[in-house]
Amino acid sequence: MSGDNKQVENIGILPTSIALPDTDDLTDWAVVACDQFTSEPEYWHKLERLTAGKKTALDLVLPEIYLNDNPDRRIEKINENIDSYVKNGCFKFLPNGYVLTVRSTPYVKKRVGLIGALDLEQYDYSSKSNSLVRATEGTIAERIPPRLKIRENAAMEFPHVMVLFDDEKKEITERLYERRDALEKLYDFELNMGGGRLQGYFVKNCAEINEKFAALLNEERLISKYGKPDRFLFAVGDGNHSLATAKAHWENVKKTLTAKECETHPARFALCEFVNVYDDGIYFEPIHRVVSGVNPKDFFDGLKKIDAGNIRAYFGNGTYPLYGKASIPDGISKIDAYIAEYLKKHGGEVDYVHGEENLKRIVDENALKVGVLFDKIDKKDLFGYVSRNGALPRKTFSMGEGVEKRYYLEGRMIKIG
Repeated sequence: MSGDNKQVENIGILPTSIALPDTDDLTDWAVVACDQFTSEPEYWHKLERLTAGKKTALDLVLPEIYLNDNPDRRIEKINENIDSYVKNGCFKFLPNGYVLTVRSTPYVKKRVGLIGALDLEQYDYSSKSNSLVRATEGTIAERIPPRLKIRENAAMEFPHVMVLFDDEKKEITERLYERRDALEKLYDFELNMGGGRLQGYFVKNCAEINEKFAALLNEERLISKYGKPDRFLFAVGDGNHSLATAKAHWENVKKTLTAKECETHPARFALCEFVNVYDDGIYFEPIHRVVSGVNPKDFFDGLKKIDAGNIRAYFGNGTYPLYGKASIPDGISKIDAYIAEYLKKHGGEVDYVHGEENLKRIVDENALKVGVLFDKIDKKDLFGYVSRNGALPRKTFSMGEGVEKRYYLEGRMIKIG
Protein backbone atom coordinates (compact mmCIF):
# COMPACT_ATOMS: atom_id res chain seq x y z
CA MET A 1 0.00 0.00 0.00
CA SER A 2 1.47 3.29 -1.01
CA GLY A 3 0.39 6.80 -0.21
CA ASP A 4 1.40 9.73 1.90
CA ASN A 5 1.00 8.57 5.50
CA LYS A 6 -0.05 12.04 6.68
CA GLN A 7 -2.88 11.95 4.18
CA VAL A 8 -3.98 8.52 5.40
CA GLU A 9 -3.92 9.76 9.00
CA ASN A 10 -6.04 12.77 8.14
CA ILE A 11 -8.80 11.47 5.90
CA GLY A 12 -8.94 7.68 6.20
CA ILE A 13 -9.25 7.04 2.45
CA LEU A 14 -6.50 6.65 -0.11
CA PRO A 15 -5.90 5.29 -3.61
CA THR A 16 -4.71 1.72 -4.01
CA SER A 17 -3.92 -0.93 -6.62
CA ILE A 18 -7.29 -2.45 -7.47
CA ALA A 19 -7.65 -5.86 -9.12
CA LEU A 20 -10.20 -6.56 -11.82
CA PRO A 21 -11.03 -9.98 -13.29
CA ASP A 22 -9.26 -10.57 -16.59
CA THR A 23 -12.28 -11.97 -18.38
CA ASP A 24 -14.59 -10.86 -21.16
CA ASP A 25 -17.69 -12.04 -19.31
CA LEU A 26 -18.10 -9.82 -16.28
CA THR A 27 -21.80 -10.71 -16.07
CA ASP A 28 -20.87 -14.21 -14.92
CA TRP A 29 -18.07 -12.91 -12.71
CA ALA A 30 -19.87 -10.35 -10.54
CA VAL A 31 -22.25 -11.70 -7.88
CA VAL A 32 -24.31 -10.01 -5.19
CA ALA A 33 -23.21 -9.44 -1.58
CA CYS A 34 -22.97 -12.67 0.42
CA ASP A 35 -25.38 -11.51 3.14
CA GLN A 36 -28.36 -11.16 0.80
CA PHE A 37 -31.22 -13.59 0.06
CA THR A 38 -30.43 -15.67 3.15
CA SER A 39 -33.99 -17.01 3.26
CA GLU A 40 -34.13 -17.70 -0.48
CA PRO A 41 -31.91 -20.71 -1.27
CA GLU A 42 -33.27 -20.90 -4.79
CA TYR A 43 -31.64 -17.54 -5.59
CA TRP A 44 -28.21 -19.01 -4.84
CA HIS A 45 -28.97 -22.34 -6.51
CA LYS A 46 -29.96 -20.51 -9.68
CA LEU A 47 -26.79 -18.40 -9.51
CA GLU A 48 -24.70 -21.56 -9.10
CA ARG A 49 -26.30 -23.06 -12.20
CA LEU A 50 -25.77 -19.82 -14.13
CA THR A 51 -22.05 -19.59 -13.33
CA ALA A 52 -21.15 -23.29 -13.30
CA GLY A 53 -17.81 -23.95 -15.02
CA LYS A 54 -17.10 -20.23 -15.51
CA LYS A 55 -14.74 -17.74 -13.87
CA THR A 56 -16.85 -16.18 -11.14
CA ALA A 57 -16.55 -14.35 -7.85
CA LEU A 58 -18.99 -16.93 -6.48
CA ASP A 59 -15.95 -19.21 -6.17
CA LEU A 60 -14.27 -16.64 -3.90
CA VAL A 61 -16.96 -15.73 -1.36
CA LEU A 62 -19.16 -17.58 1.14
CA PRO A 63 -22.88 -16.84 0.81
CA GLU A 64 -24.22 -16.61 4.35
CA ILE A 65 -26.99 -19.03 3.51
CA TYR A 66 -24.26 -21.71 3.73
CA LEU A 67 -22.77 -20.64 7.07
CA ASN A 68 -24.12 -23.80 8.71
CA ASP A 69 -23.37 -26.12 5.78
CA ASN A 70 -19.83 -27.45 6.32
CA PRO A 71 -18.40 -23.91 6.49
CA ASP A 72 -14.82 -24.96 7.30
CA ARG A 73 -14.51 -26.96 4.09
CA ARG A 74 -16.19 -24.20 2.10
CA ILE A 75 -13.76 -21.62 3.51
CA GLU A 76 -10.79 -23.86 2.73
CA LYS A 77 -12.04 -24.22 -0.85
CA ILE A 78 -12.54 -20.46 -1.19
CA ASN A 79 -8.93 -19.77 -0.23
CA GLU A 80 -7.74 -22.49 -2.61
CA ASN A 81 -9.77 -20.86 -5.39
CA ILE A 82 -8.32 -17.41 -4.65
CA ASP A 83 -4.76 -18.79 -4.76
CA SER A 84 -5.51 -20.63 -8.01
CA TYR A 85 -7.07 -17.57 -9.64
CA VAL A 86 -4.06 -15.43 -8.68
CA LYS A 87 -1.55 -18.06 -9.82
CA ASN A 88 -3.29 -18.49 -13.17
CA GLY A 89 -3.33 -14.77 -13.95
CA CYS A 90 -7.07 -14.28 -13.65
CA PHE A 91 -6.67 -10.70 -12.44
CA LYS A 92 -5.28 -7.51 -13.89
CA PHE A 93 -3.98 -5.01 -11.35
CA LEU A 94 -4.52 -1.30 -11.93
CA PRO A 95 -1.96 1.32 -10.92
CA ASN A 96 -2.66 3.14 -7.67
CA GLY A 97 -5.87 5.09 -8.04
CA TYR A 98 -9.60 5.11 -7.43
CA VAL A 99 -12.43 3.61 -9.48
CA LEU A 100 -15.56 5.67 -10.11
CA THR A 101 -18.59 3.35 -10.24
CA VAL A 102 -21.97 4.08 -11.76
CA ARG A 103 -24.74 1.64 -10.86
CA SER A 104 -28.29 1.47 -12.14
CA THR A 105 -30.84 -0.85 -10.56
CA PRO A 106 -34.50 -1.75 -11.11
CA TYR A 107 -35.28 0.93 -8.51
CA VAL A 108 -32.88 3.80 -9.18
CA LYS A 109 -31.53 5.30 -12.38
CA LYS A 110 -28.05 6.04 -11.03
CA ARG A 111 -25.91 5.56 -7.92
CA VAL A 112 -22.35 6.89 -8.04
CA GLY A 113 -19.54 5.61 -5.84
CA LEU A 114 -15.77 5.70 -5.47
CA ILE A 115 -13.76 2.51 -4.85
CA GLY A 116 -10.74 3.10 -2.65
CA ALA A 117 -8.88 1.87 0.42
CA LEU A 118 -10.07 2.65 3.94
CA ASP A 119 -7.48 2.94 6.70
CA LEU A 120 -8.61 0.58 9.46
CA GLU A 121 -6.53 2.53 11.97
CA GLN A 122 -9.14 5.28 11.57
CA TYR A 123 -12.09 2.93 12.18
CA ASP A 124 -13.66 1.94 15.48
CA TYR A 125 -16.96 0.04 15.46
CA SER A 126 -17.76 0.47 19.17
CA SER A 127 -21.14 2.13 19.67
CA LYS A 128 -19.77 5.34 21.23
CA SER A 129 -16.78 5.69 18.91
CA ASN A 130 -15.39 9.13 18.08
CA SER A 131 -13.15 7.85 15.28
CA LEU A 132 -13.01 9.23 11.74
CA VAL A 133 -14.83 6.12 10.45
CA ARG A 134 -17.79 4.78 12.47
CA ALA A 135 -20.37 2.01 12.38
CA THR A 136 -23.99 3.02 11.81
CA GLU A 137 -25.44 0.05 13.68
CA GLY A 138 -24.55 -2.01 16.71
CA THR A 139 -21.96 -4.66 15.88
CA ILE A 140 -22.56 -8.20 17.15
CA ALA A 141 -19.20 -9.68 18.16
CA GLU A 142 -20.47 -13.23 17.57
CA ARG A 143 -20.92 -12.50 13.87
CA ILE A 144 -17.22 -11.77 13.33
CA PRO A 145 -15.50 -15.19 13.84
CA PRO A 146 -16.96 -17.03 10.79
CA ARG A 147 -16.01 -14.09 8.57
CA LEU A 148 -12.57 -13.90 10.18
CA LYS A 149 -11.89 -17.53 9.24
CA ILE A 150 -12.08 -16.51 5.59
CA ARG A 151 -10.06 -13.31 5.79
CA GLU A 152 -7.19 -14.55 7.98
CA ASN A 153 -6.03 -17.02 5.31
CA ALA A 154 -7.15 -15.19 2.16
CA ALA A 155 -4.64 -13.65 -0.25
CA MET A 156 -7.25 -11.19 -1.57
CA GLU A 157 -10.37 -9.37 -0.44
CA PHE A 158 -13.53 -8.78 -2.45
CA PRO A 159 -15.68 -6.16 -0.73
CA HIS A 160 -19.37 -5.44 -0.51
CA VAL A 161 -18.86 -2.68 2.07
CA MET A 162 -20.48 0.66 1.24
CA VAL A 163 -19.22 3.64 3.25
CA LEU A 164 -21.21 6.88 3.33
CA PHE A 165 -19.90 10.44 3.51
CA ASP A 166 -21.81 13.65 4.17
CA ASP A 167 -21.32 15.97 1.19
CA GLU A 168 -24.48 18.03 0.93
CA LYS A 169 -22.94 20.26 -1.77
CA LYS A 170 -22.22 17.20 -3.97
CA GLU A 171 -18.68 18.29 -4.78
CA ILE A 172 -16.81 14.95 -4.89
CA THR A 173 -18.31 11.94 -6.69
CA GLU A 174 -20.92 14.03 -8.49
CA ARG A 175 -18.23 16.29 -9.99
CA LEU A 176 -16.21 13.23 -11.00
CA TYR A 177 -19.28 11.78 -12.68
CA GLU A 178 -19.72 14.97 -14.70
CA ARG A 179 -16.16 14.52 -16.00
CA ARG A 180 -16.38 10.77 -16.56
CA ASP A 181 -15.92 11.02 -20.33
CA ALA A 182 -12.35 12.20 -19.70
CA LEU A 183 -11.62 9.07 -17.64
CA GLU A 184 -10.60 5.63 -18.86
CA LYS A 185 -13.65 3.36 -18.94
CA LEU A 186 -12.83 0.03 -17.29
CA TYR A 187 -16.11 -1.83 -17.66
CA ASP A 188 -19.75 -1.49 -18.66
CA PHE A 189 -21.99 -4.55 -18.36
CA GLU A 190 -25.29 -6.01 -17.21
CA LEU A 191 -25.33 -7.62 -13.78
CA ASN A 192 -26.80 -11.08 -13.42
CA MET A 193 -29.96 -12.00 -11.48
CA GLY A 194 -31.68 -8.68 -12.18
CA GLY A 195 -29.05 -6.51 -10.49
CA GLY A 196 -29.08 -3.74 -13.11
CA ARG A 197 -26.02 -2.32 -14.87
CA LEU A 198 -22.53 -1.34 -13.69
CA GLN A 199 -19.94 0.99 -15.20
CA GLY A 200 -16.48 1.79 -13.92
CA TYR A 201 -13.88 4.47 -14.69
CA PHE A 202 -10.25 4.65 -13.59
CA VAL A 203 -9.26 7.76 -11.60
CA LYS A 204 -5.50 8.25 -11.58
CA ASN A 205 -5.30 11.89 -10.45
CA CYS A 206 -6.42 11.59 -6.84
CA ALA A 207 -5.00 14.69 -5.12
CA GLU A 208 -8.03 16.90 -5.81
CA ILE A 209 -10.39 14.21 -4.50
CA ASN A 210 -8.36 13.80 -1.33
CA GLU A 211 -8.37 17.57 -0.78
CA LYS A 212 -12.15 17.66 -1.10
CA PHE A 213 -12.57 14.88 1.46
CA ALA A 214 -10.20 16.76 3.78
CA ALA A 215 -12.32 19.91 3.31
CA LEU A 216 -15.31 18.06 4.79
CA LEU A 217 -13.35 18.07 8.07
CA ASN A 218 -13.20 21.87 8.22
CA GLU A 219 -13.86 22.77 11.86
CA GLU A 220 -16.39 25.53 11.14
CA ARG A 221 -18.33 23.18 8.89
CA LEU A 222 -18.37 20.43 11.51
CA ILE A 223 -19.61 22.79 14.22
CA SER A 224 -22.38 24.12 11.98
CA LYS A 225 -23.52 20.58 11.09
CA TYR A 226 -23.08 18.69 14.36
CA GLY A 227 -22.85 21.43 16.98
CA LYS A 228 -19.27 20.46 17.81
CA PRO A 229 -15.95 19.96 15.98
CA ASP A 230 -16.56 16.22 15.63
CA ARG A 231 -14.06 14.76 13.14
CA PHE A 232 -16.57 12.30 11.71
CA LEU A 233 -16.04 11.72 7.99
CA PHE A 234 -17.28 8.23 7.10
CA ALA A 235 -20.21 6.09 8.26
CA VAL A 236 -20.45 2.43 7.30
CA GLY A 237 -23.76 2.02 5.48
CA ASP A 238 -23.62 -1.60 4.27
CA GLY A 239 -21.26 -4.32 5.42
CA ASN A 240 -20.77 -3.22 9.04
CA HIS A 241 -19.80 -6.73 10.13
CA SER A 242 -17.54 -7.32 7.13
CA LEU A 243 -15.57 -4.17 7.92
CA ALA A 244 -15.48 -5.10 11.61
CA THR A 245 -13.96 -8.42 10.52
CA ALA A 246 -11.28 -6.62 8.51
CA LYS A 247 -10.52 -4.55 11.60
CA ALA A 248 -10.27 -7.66 13.81
CA HIS A 249 -7.94 -9.30 11.28
CA TRP A 250 -5.73 -6.21 11.15
CA GLU A 251 -5.49 -6.10 14.94
CA ASN A 252 -4.24 -9.72 14.86
CA VAL A 253 -1.75 -9.08 12.05
CA LYS A 254 -0.49 -5.89 13.68
CA LYS A 255 0.79 -7.85 16.68
CA THR A 256 3.33 -9.60 14.43
CA LEU A 257 4.73 -6.43 12.78
CA THR A 258 7.17 -3.67 13.56
CA ALA A 259 5.90 -0.10 13.76
CA LYS A 260 7.41 0.60 10.34
CA GLU A 261 5.76 -2.46 8.78
CA CYS A 262 2.41 -1.39 10.21
CA GLU A 263 2.48 1.80 8.15
CA THR A 264 2.09 0.08 4.79
CA HIS A 265 1.00 -3.53 5.38
CA PRO A 266 -1.93 -4.30 3.03
CA ALA A 267 -4.04 -5.81 5.84
CA ARG A 268 -4.19 -2.34 7.44
CA PHE A 269 -6.52 -1.24 4.67
CA ALA A 270 -9.90 -2.45 3.40
CA LEU A 271 -11.32 -1.90 -0.07
CA CYS A 272 -14.69 -0.13 0.09
CA GLU A 273 -17.12 1.78 -2.07
CA PHE A 274 -17.53 5.35 -0.80
CA VAL A 275 -20.92 6.94 -1.58
CA ASN A 276 -22.35 10.36 -0.79
CA VAL A 277 -25.35 9.97 1.52
CA TYR A 278 -27.01 12.71 -0.59
CA ASP A 279 -26.63 10.69 -3.80
CA ASP A 280 -30.02 10.34 -5.50
CA GLY A 281 -29.47 6.58 -5.71
CA ILE A 282 -29.18 6.21 -1.93
CA TYR A 283 -32.45 5.79 -0.09
CA PHE A 284 -33.22 4.39 3.34
CA GLU A 285 -36.03 1.93 3.99
CA PRO A 286 -37.21 0.98 7.48
CA ILE A 287 -36.76 -2.56 8.74
CA HIS A 288 -39.89 -3.75 10.52
CA ARG A 289 -40.34 -6.45 13.18
CA VAL A 290 -42.56 -9.54 13.03
CA VAL A 291 -43.09 -11.36 16.32
CA SER A 292 -44.32 -14.96 15.96
CA GLY A 293 -45.75 -17.49 18.38
CA VAL A 294 -47.36 -14.92 20.68
CA ASN A 295 -50.82 -13.68 21.64
CA PRO A 296 -51.08 -10.51 19.52
CA LYS A 297 -53.50 -8.69 21.84
CA ASP A 298 -51.42 -9.42 24.94
CA PHE A 299 -48.28 -8.31 23.12
CA PHE A 300 -50.03 -5.14 21.95
CA ASP A 301 -51.29 -4.32 25.46
CA GLY A 302 -47.68 -4.17 26.63
CA LEU A 303 -46.61 -2.24 23.56
CA LYS A 304 -49.12 0.53 24.31
CA LYS A 305 -47.35 1.31 27.59
CA ILE A 306 -44.11 2.29 25.82
CA ASP A 307 -43.33 5.71 24.35
CA ALA A 308 -41.65 4.46 21.20
CA GLY A 309 -42.56 7.44 19.05
CA ASN A 310 -44.96 7.11 16.15
CA ILE A 311 -45.24 3.42 15.33
CA ARG A 312 -47.93 1.04 14.10
CA ALA A 313 -48.84 -2.46 15.17
CA TYR A 314 -50.45 -4.87 12.70
CA PHE A 315 -52.40 -8.02 13.57
CA GLY A 316 -55.81 -9.54 12.85
CA ASN A 317 -55.98 -7.71 9.50
CA GLY A 318 -55.92 -4.38 11.32
CA THR A 319 -53.40 -1.56 11.78
CA TYR A 320 -53.17 0.14 15.17
CA PRO A 321 -51.20 3.40 15.35
CA LEU A 322 -49.41 4.47 18.51
CA TYR A 323 -48.06 7.96 19.13
CA GLY A 324 -45.19 9.24 21.23
CA LYS A 325 -42.28 11.67 21.40
CA ALA A 326 -39.33 9.28 21.04
CA SER A 327 -37.12 9.60 17.97
CA ILE A 328 -37.15 6.75 15.45
CA PRO A 329 -33.83 5.24 16.65
CA ASP A 330 -34.79 5.58 20.33
CA GLY A 331 -38.18 4.07 19.57
CA ILE A 332 -36.60 1.09 17.84
CA SER A 333 -34.30 0.59 20.83
CA LYS A 334 -37.27 0.56 23.19
CA ILE A 335 -39.28 -1.81 20.99
CA ASP A 336 -36.36 -4.23 20.63
CA ALA A 337 -35.89 -4.26 24.41
CA TYR A 338 -39.61 -4.89 24.92
CA ILE A 339 -39.65 -7.70 22.35
CA ALA A 340 -36.61 -9.37 23.94
CA GLU A 341 -38.17 -9.22 27.41
CA TYR A 342 -41.55 -10.43 26.14
CA LEU A 343 -40.06 -13.40 24.30
CA LYS A 344 -37.99 -14.29 27.35
CA LYS A 345 -41.18 -14.54 29.42
CA HIS A 346 -43.62 -15.97 26.89
CA GLY A 347 -41.57 -17.65 24.16
CA GLY A 348 -41.81 -16.94 20.44
CA GLU A 349 -39.37 -15.42 17.98
CA VAL A 350 -38.69 -12.20 16.11
CA ASP A 351 -37.84 -11.65 12.46
CA TYR A 352 -36.77 -8.52 10.56
CA VAL A 353 -38.84 -7.69 7.51
CA HIS A 354 -38.54 -5.20 4.64
CA GLY A 355 -41.66 -3.62 3.17
CA GLU A 356 -45.05 -2.91 4.73
CA GLU A 357 -47.01 -5.11 2.34
CA ASN A 358 -44.54 -7.94 2.87
CA LEU A 359 -44.99 -7.63 6.64
CA LYS A 360 -48.77 -7.74 6.33
CA ARG A 361 -48.60 -10.83 4.12
CA ILE A 362 -46.39 -12.63 6.65
CA VAL A 363 -48.51 -11.65 9.66
CA ASP A 364 -51.74 -12.67 7.90
CA GLU A 365 -50.37 -16.21 7.51
CA ASN A 366 -50.80 -16.98 11.21
CA ALA A 367 -53.06 -15.69 13.98
CA LEU A 368 -50.16 -15.89 16.45
CA LYS A 369 -48.15 -13.18 14.67
CA VAL A 370 -47.95 -9.43 15.19
CA GLY A 371 -46.02 -6.83 13.21
CA VAL A 372 -44.45 -3.58 14.37
CA LEU A 373 -44.05 -0.97 11.64
CA PHE A 374 -41.60 1.93 11.82
CA ASP A 375 -41.23 5.13 9.83
CA LYS A 376 -38.02 5.54 7.87
CA ILE A 377 -35.12 7.60 9.17
CA ASP A 378 -34.29 10.60 6.98
CA LYS A 379 -30.89 9.98 5.43
CA LYS A 380 -29.86 13.62 5.94
CA ASP A 381 -30.15 13.06 9.72
CA LEU A 382 -27.86 10.01 9.82
CA PHE A 383 -24.52 11.70 10.47
CA GLY A 384 -25.95 14.10 13.04
CA TYR A 385 -27.60 11.27 14.97
CA VAL A 386 -24.48 9.07 15.02
CA SER A 387 -22.35 12.08 16.02
CA ARG A 388 -24.62 12.86 18.98
CA ASN A 389 -25.67 9.39 20.08
CA GLY A 390 -23.37 6.76 18.61
CA ALA A 391 -24.40 3.79 16.47
CA LEU A 392 -28.05 3.21 15.67
CA PRO A 393 -29.85 0.11 16.96
CA ARG A 394 -29.37 -2.97 14.79
CA LYS A 395 -31.73 -3.29 11.85
CA THR A 396 -32.84 0.35 11.86
CA PHE A 397 -32.68 0.88 8.11
CA SER A 398 -31.69 -0.77 4.88
CA MET A 399 -30.06 0.94 1.92
CA GLY A 400 -32.27 -0.30 -0.88
CA GLU A 401 -33.40 -3.77 -1.92
CA GLY A 402 -31.36 -6.98 -2.08
CA VAL A 403 -30.65 -6.75 -5.82
CA GLU A 404 -29.32 -3.20 -5.30
CA LYS A 405 -26.51 -4.24 -2.97
CA ARG A 406 -22.91 -4.19 -4.13
CA TYR A 407 -21.81 -6.93 -6.48
CA TYR A 408 -18.34 -8.43 -6.03
CA LEU A 409 -16.14 -7.19 -8.86
CA GLU A 410 -13.07 -5.28 -7.65
CA GLY A 411 -10.55 -6.98 -5.39
CA ARG A 412 -7.28 -6.20 -3.61
CA MET A 413 -4.30 -8.13 -2.28
CA ILE A 414 -4.24 -8.25 1.53
CA LYS A 415 -1.21 -10.52 1.99
CA ILE A 416 2.45 -9.87 1.27
CA GLY A 417 4.08 -12.43 -1.00
